[in-house]
Amino acid sequence: MSTTLQERLGQEIKAAMLAKNADRLSVLRMLKSTLGYVQIERKTESLPDPEVVAVVQKEVKKRRDSMAQFEQGGRPELAEKERQEVTILESFLPAPFTPEELETLVRAAIQELGATSKKDMGPVIKAVQTNAAGRADGKTISSLVGRLLP
Repeated sequence: MSTTLQERLGQEIKAAMLAKNADRLSVLRMLKSTLGYVQIERKTESLPDPEVVAVVQKEVKKRRDSMAQFEQGGRPELAEKERQEVTILESFLPAPFTPEELETLVRAAIQELGATSKKDMGPVIKAVQTNAAGRADGKTISSLVGRLLP
């Protein structure tokens, strides 16, 4: 049986402790803590992998927003720290779609839903996000749907 993402997180924390990698360890502990809060909120012992992926995506998005803010504020050293955290967090995400794969997925959703104009963007985006299961970010999906719908 394959290990869940939460089990893998525990293993990675142990490895970071043994390697005395403080930066990696702090990011992994933050993620474990965040997942713990979500578990408490949902009153569950463990989270299924798709929910763990959703939490990781949210954390990555926060870091990317912070990076942009730090770069605008002239603090490249803080932006770089956020960039390193994103790299660590992304190791828990499934491999992203290539642009071609994502376009195929979007075209299939448009055809399946019979979408004909930009007014149909919402349902198409929702369908693609469900099928993408954490392998593409919302902004990319939205811009691609907008480009492919007349």
